[in-house]
Amino acid sequence: MSPQSTPRQSENIILQDPFDADEFVERLAWRTMGGHSRKNQDNFDPVLLHSSFERTIKDLKDLNIQVQKMVEKSEETCRDEERAHWTRVAELQRNNQAAFQHFQGLDERINFVATKVVHLGEQLEGVNTPRTRAAEAQKLMKYFAEFCEEDRPKSYLFTDPFQVEEAADIIQKLYLIAQELPIGKKFDRARSQILMKYDEIERQLIAGFKQALFDGDKRRMQKLATTLSQFKGYHRCIEIFIEESQKGAYTKPDIYLDIPSLVKHSHALATDVFTNPDAVMSKFLLNVYQSKLQVFVGHKLADRSDKEKYLTVLNDLHSKTTSLSNELVAMKAGCDASFLSKITKQIFGKYLDTYIYDEVNFLREKSSFVLTRFYDSKRHQKKAISSGGIHDLRRDLQAVIGAKANLNLGPTIENYGGETFLSQEVAINLLQESKLAFKRCQNLSARSDLPSNAFMIFDILVQYLLVEHMEYAVDLGLQAIPLADPKTEPEIYFFEVVEQANSIFHLFEKQFSDSLVPCVIGSPKHSECVLKKRDIMETMENRLDQGLDRTLSAMSGWVKHILITEQKKTDFKPENEDMQMYSDACAHVVKYVKTQVETIHNLLDGKNVDAALTEFGVRLHRVITEHLQQFQFNSMGAMLAICDVNEYRKCVKAFEIPSLNQIFDTLHSLCNLLVVVPEHLKEVCTGEQLASMDKSVLLSFVSLRSDFKTARLANYFK
Repeated sequence: MSPQSTPRQSENIILQDPFDADEFVERLAWRTMGGHSRKNQDNFDPVLLHSSFERTIKDLKDLNIQVQKMVEKSEETCRDEERAHWTRVAELQRNNQAAFQHFQGLDERINFVATKVVHLGEQLEGVNTPRTRAAEAQKLMKYFAEFCEEDRPKSYLFTDPFQVEEAADIIQKLYLIAQELPIGKKFDRARSQILMKYDEIERQLIAGFKQALFDGDKRRMQKLATTLSQFKGYHRCIEIFIEESQKGAYTKPDIYLDIPSLVKHSHALATDVFTNPDAVMSKFLLNVYQSKLQVFVGHKLADRSDKEKYLTVLNDLHSKTTSLSNELVAMKAGCDASFLSKITKQIFGKYLDTYIYDEVNFLREKSSFVLTRFYDSKRHQKKAISSGGIHDLRRDLQAVIGAKANLNLGPTIENYGGETFLSQEVAINLLQESKLAFKRCQNLSARSDLPSNAFMIFDILVQYLLVEHMEYAVDLGLQAIPLADPKTEPEIYFFEVVEQANSIFHLFEKQFSDSLVPCVIGSPKHSECVLKKRDIMETMENRLDQGLDRTLSAMSGWVKHILITEQKKTDFKPENEDMQMYSDACAHVVKYVKTQVETIHNLLDGKNVDAALTEFGVRLHRVITEHLQQFQFNSMGAMLAICDVNEYRKCVKAFEIPSLNQIFDTLHSLCNLLVVVPEHLKEVCTGEQLASMDKSVLLSFVSLRSDFKTARLANYFK
């Protein structure tokens, strides 16, 4: 018999959460058929399974009816509870409304009672105040009567030293009353005795404050200071505080190191003792600045014999004082920046009024000393140099006429043994002095005077560094440049002048930006400084350009002299068939040019190198071209000329200037016209290098051939 599921078991399964219908059916079938029916199909009984399903379905229907009844009963119970809940809520709302009404009524009654209490208090105060005043007046009249008697007051209050604060309160009020009494014999004695007792108690209070300060009794000090604040000698209390606080406070050689800690400690004490600590600390700092700092500064600046030391100490003291003021303001020690700035101006006023004159005079003397020391070390006496105008005309006439007529029309060329008279050390010394001057100017000048003061310093720097030193050296360098038609190899030193002048000017421009501009920016002096710098820079550049032009002329003139004196006519029209790689004159020229190019690369920089090499290359090309056009060439000589030009071309390639390579390539092509066979002459002239050239130029080179007339080469250009 297969196990059967009971209705109770089905109910338990269905009421489980969550309910799985498939699982329920499986379990029902398993219980009905038994666990082995799947393995043994012969034991399967469908009728039994069907009857079990019908019975279970019937049980489920009955269970559904029971559950439905339970749900209806639960819903009815919920509705009853909901009605009861809403009834309770309505009752609570009614009770809350009643409580609120009671609260309003109670609040109104409390306000009414409070008003009555306040009114009653005012009435009681109105009654009590006159009574208190009357009692106070009676007490004062009693003490006043004692002062009217012939003997001194005998009240215990005025004789007990432990009640000095109470006695002070009474005597201060009696003192005010005595001031209002009519002058006459009746009250003179009382007034006199009150004044005597007033002074006596005041002295006692001050002495007590001083002793409390010595003992470090802050509470006692605060009590006595408050009492003394009503007395006319209250300022003496503050003075004692200031004086006693500074005793033994200055232990370091530099007073600026002691003041911050002193002020910090004194400010903390003043805050605990006085009712007006800011006013007390203002007087304290005024005393420190005027009594201590001013004396310290005056002692340090008393000696003006050493101007450099004086200016350095003045700047140092002013900077320290400004830093001290900023530190005290940050400390919030009862002072503001404007107050301390005003005191600082009072301390340094007489020194700052003459500062810029002292600065300018010192800087001028120092700069003059630096230059004099430099020229003395070179054993050179500065001299007036004439340049431009007649001087340059005489030089040009000497270059053009002097050599031909053997006349000395120009100035004497003196190169001072290669000395440039330019020194970076001198420049750095002058710039360093002006840099320090700019710093002092920025610290010590008033805001409104700073641009004009800085311009005065800048003007001195320009005068001594750029005019007295640099411009003078450039003018000497210009005079030392050899003439354009030298008979001996020229000694060229002007490239060194250019290199050193550029270095000095770079240093000058850096200081202009770093030190001067911050002082004058935003003022009319800024544009004035920029204009002055631009003018001196343009003047210097013009002179340097003039010197470079003369130098290149001398170099080109020497190349020309080499070619004229060393190049033989037989070089290009030899009688034998011996072939040289290049002529001796060419070798000399190439060697000289390489030396000068190396010098230019070493001493010039940036665009100056390219500009100088380009101009030198153009002039070299012109000299060589004009030189070649003075000869006639046979075939062997033409080959030597081509070899020479090829050497020149290789030498010029080291210039690394493309335009120069092009013109020397063209010259090399022109020299090829000297060796080409007549039948190919026209073809070569129309080649890539020569196609764009004028026929007259081509003809001028072809006419240098020894066979020009015999071969009738001119016909090829018709």
